[in-house]
Order: sequence, then structure tokens, then C-alpha cells
Amino acid sequence: MLAWHHELAVQQPPAYPSAMPDNQLHLGLVGAGRIGRVHAEHLCRRIPEVRLAAVADVNESVAMACAQEFGIPEWSADARKVLDNPEVQAVLICSPTDTHSQWIEAAAAQGKHIFCEKPLDFDLGRIDLSLRAVKEAGVILQTGFNRRFDPNFARVRQAVADGEIGTPHQIHIISRDPAPPPLEYIAKSGGIFMDMTIHDFDMARFLAGAEVEEVYATGSARVEAAIGKAGDLDTAEVLLKFANGIVATIENCRQAAYGYDQRVEVFGSGGGILIDNDYPNTARVQGKSAIYRDLPLNFFMQRYIESYLVEMRAFLDAVRSRRPSPVSGHDGRMAVVIAHAARRSWAENRPVRLSEVG
Repeated sequence: MLAWHHELAVQQPPAYPSAMPDNQLHLGLVGAGRIGRVHAEHLCRRIPEVRLAAVADVNESVAMACAQEFGIPEWSADARKVLDNPEVQAVLICSPTDTHSQWIEAAAAQGKHIFCEKPLDFDLGRIDLSLRAVKEAGVILQTGFNRRFDPNFARVRQAVADGEIGTPHQIHIISRDPAPPPLEYIAKSGGIFMDMTIHDFDMARFLAGAEVEEVYATGSARVEAAIGKAGDLDTAEVLLKFANGIVATIENCRQAAYGYDQRVEVFGSGGGILIDNDYPNTARVQGKSAIYRDLPLNFFMQRYIESYLVEMRAFLDAVRSRRPSPVSGHDGRMAVVIAHAARRSWAENRPVRLSEVG
């Protein structure tokens, strides 16, 4: 397959109609790493009504491999080749976090709708500039918080919204990984609150249906001393106080001996609802001394793979109908605000109000 074979002039933002003219949307992908390839596979093999027209990755061989595997006609090491492509109507941003706001603003300037993986950026000022660019361009932006689209979590949210458990009082989220990431990842990820707990911050807001007012976080490096020496935590507890009176607690650890641990409970005036981990099967082994089952699905690529497909379909539906995305730029921003507040709370050993960090 040939590399991008011609230079494209910068296009003026197109005048989008109230809905797309045909059923097939043309998309571009920026970032062909692990999560980018997940989206590429879904778009090319499981969502027939779209066409992934172009892919870019700073590592040209990665972009080429992605293009060859999924039959993407154009590939490049330069993300602007995707953004400048007049055929591309919407862009998926799956590049490193410190490039997200840059590509959001560039895509908005080209009038392209945007799906961006979390977090939108580490810096709140950059996020605000990006959201302003999106608003001025009149394009749709969806933040990639895929767990909202998992049927288990969606069922909990439904129970809260429908009043099945009365008035919610408490939310408890447990999120533990099977193994810690490499130290080189932690050095650029923004730390545990930004790369891991950020999913739980968004989930807590999603389930509570309200904004967080105050955060208290504590923790330490219990799994690997090197993580602590790098200035991060691998084990953390966070307490969130919401404007509507709900209190949420979050437990995180970067290593659980039994695998990926993803549970949640919401307790209310009329009862409660809780979800357990997902398992590869329903088999139980029964013996004289114990009854046991196989370990839960081992990591997010197994546990949440279908939720990535559902969230992408939700984004495409929003683009086609020109309705607001189900996970807005505001949602993406608020998770980052909470992450900053949690980091400050841990560093200063005190509760931190969100108004202190933006």
C-alpha cells in the first residue's frame, strides 16, 4: 500500500446540512495504537454503514499496519493529512493525551465532527480553548467514556433515573486493574487520578446525575515502590460530595491478584442496586471443600470491548441526526477537573472544592 500520495490544500469549514446526505459517513482516525485499532476494527468490520477513509499515526509503520489490516485506503504519519482530507466528515482522536486539544481545535477548524478519547487534555485552559473552538464551529464532540455504554452500568443508571431505588444516598465504585502499567506510561499519563480513576469520576457523575462539589483523596504506593518514587500512587481512596447530597466513594488499585475488578453499588431510600464483575462463563465447580468459579474477565479489552462498539454507534447516530452527543465536552472537562482536585487533595491532605481548580 502506498503512503499518502498527494498534498491536500487546507479546506474551509464546510456548511453542514441538518443531516448527512447519505447513510455512509466518511471518517478519519488519528492515532492507531491499541484503542485506535479497536475503533478501526469496529468501524471496518462491524459498522457497515461507515467508511474509514484515512488513518494517521506519528509512527508511520503503525499507521501503515492499521491501514493494511483493515483496508483503509489512505495512511500517513501526519495527522493533518487526515484533518485536511475533504472526504473525511468526522475524526476519531486516539493519539497521546498531550495532543488531544491540538487535534480537536484543528478538526473543528475544518468543520469536522469529533470523537476524542479521554482525557480531553491535562490542562484545563487548553480544554476550554478546545471547547470554544468546537462551539464556534458548530460541530459535535463526544468524549470517549465507554463505560457509560456498558449494559451493567447503564442498568444502574436506569434504576437511579427511574426511581427504582428511591432517592440515592450513596455510590460505591471499585476499580482495580490486574497489573500496574509500565513506569514509562505512568510518567506521561498524568497519574492514577488522570489515567485510571478518571473513568470512575465520570461514572460517579453519570450515576449521581449531579455535579461534584468537593473531593477528598488519599492513597499510597503499595504495589510497587518505584511508582511512589515516580510521584504517583497505585492504591487510592476517593470521596466525592455531590451538589444533590449524594456521597460517592471510589476504591482503586493498580493490581488485583484475581484480575480485573469492576463493581458498583448505589444505595437509596427505597433499596439498592449493585453489579458484579463479568466472567467468561457461568460455570461453578462444586466439591467437598469449596464451590468456586473461574476468574473474571482479565482486562478492559475483554470486559468492555462491546461498550466501545456501542459508544461509537452513539457518536455516529449523533452526527447523522445532528443531536448533541451523549457524552459531551463538558462531561470530558468535569472529569479532568475532579482529577486535578483529587491530586491536590492527596498532595495537601485536605478536602478540595472543585471551585478551587476550575
